[in-house]
Amino acid sequence: MSSRIFYSISILHTFLLLFGIQNCTANNNKKSAENPIEDTTLLAKKYNNIIFEKTEKISASWGTKSVIFNTNGSKLYAMNLEGMSILEYNQATKKITREFKFTPTKGIGWDYATHTAVPSFQEKPVEACLSNNDKILWVSLNNGGGIVPFKLDSINLKKEKNYKKIYTIHNNQKSKDSSYIPLIKTGNTPKVIAKTNDSKFLLVSNWHSKTVSVLSLQDSLSPFGKVIQTIQMSDIPRGIAINDKTKHSYVAIMGGNSISVINNNTWKIEKEIKVASNPRHIILDSLGRLFVSFNNIAQIACIDPNNGNTLFKANTNAQPRTIVFSKNQEFLFVTCYSSNMVDVFRIKENSFTKIYSLDCKGKPVGVDVFEDEHKIEAWVCNYVGGNLNVFTFKKI
Repeated sequence: MSSRIFYSISILHTFLLLFGIQNCTANNNKKSAENPIEDTTLLAKKYNNIIFEKTEKISASWGTKSVIFNTNGSKLYAMNLEGMSILEYNQATKKITREFKFTPTKGIGWDYATHTAVPSFQEKPVEACLSNNDKILWVSLNNGGGIVPFKLDSINLKKEKNYKKIYTIHNNQKSKDSSYIPLIKTGNTPKVIAKTNDSKFLLVSNWHSKTVSVLSLQDSLSPFGKVIQTIQMSDIPRGIAINDKTKHSYVAIMGGNSISVINNNTWKIEKEIKVASNPRHIILDSLGRLFVSFNNIAQIACIDPNNGNTLFKANTNAQPRTIVFSKNQEFLFVTCYSSNMVDVFRIKENSFTKIYSLDCKGKPVGVDVFEDEHKIEAWVCNYVGGNLNVFTFKKI
C-alpha cells in the first residue's frame, strides 16, 4: 500500500472517529436534556415480599392534604391546606429543612358539609407536581383559582401583578426570607397536577369549573407556563394520569362514573370509559393499565384503558383516597380516610391480595413512598392531628 493511500485512509479513519465521538456526545447530551432524572432505586436488587416493621410519627401542620417525594427520594414536600404552607423534609433525618409559608389574602372557600360558599383564604395548598428535573414544584391553591410554581433552587424578589408573597423559613431558624411567586389562573378549586415526562406540558383538574387546564411549560421565563387549552369535563374531575407512550391522559370524573380519555396531540376528549361510582385517584403501571380508587364504594380496581374492562378489583377500608405503587409495581399502598387505615395490597397474577391494614389515626389522605435496597417507607399525611406517619417495610 502506498504511503499516499495509507495517509488518506488514516485521515478518513480519524475523521470518522471524531465524527462518531461528536455524534455520540451530542446524542448523550440530548438524552440527558430530554429525559427526567432517573430514579436509582429502580436499579436495586429484586424482592418478593415486604414485612411491616415499624411506624414513626413526624411533626407536620394540621390539615396536610398531600405529600410528594423528589425523584431520588432525598426530599419530601407536604402541602398543608389549613396551615397555608409547604414543608420540605429530609428523608434521611426525617426533619424539616425548609417551610414555604404564604401570606394569606381573603378569598372564598367551600363548605363540603353544607355545600355552600364560605369566607376563607386563597392560599390553601392541595396537591403538587415536580417538573424540570425537580427544579420546579407546582402547587394547586384550593381557593386561589390556579397553581403556583416554586423554583426550588432560587427565589424571586420581584413583585408583579397576581404574584403571591411567601416566606421561606430555613431549618426552623428564626430568620426568614421573603419572595414572590406567580399565580397562574386555571379554574375554580384546582386539585391534581400532572406533567408529561418531558416537562413540556402540565394538566390541572379544576373541581368547580368542571374543567382540565393544559399548560405549556418553559423553565427559562417566569411564570414558567401558560394555559393553552381548557377542556370541559362531564362532571367534577380529580385524578389525572398521563401515558407518554400512547400520548393519552386519563382523568377520573369524581362527580360521576367515568374516566375521560384525552388525546395529547389535540387536547380533546377521545372517549369516556364507564367505571364504578366516584373514581378519585388514578395511576398507570408500566403495562399502561389504570389503577383507580373509588372513594364512595371502598374499592380499588385495575382497568384496561383500551376496552374499559375491569381486570380485577378489591375492597378496601372506608373512603380510599390516594394510591401509590412500590417501585417494582408489585405492591399498592392505599390511604383510607374515614376508617383511619392504610391498606397494603400485593399485585400478582392479575389480582389484589391485601397483606396489611395498618392503623393511621388522623384521617390519612396523601401517601408517597421512598425505597432503598433494603426497605420501603410509606410516608402518609393526616388531615387531623398535625403529623405524618412513616410506615417502614423490610424487603425480603
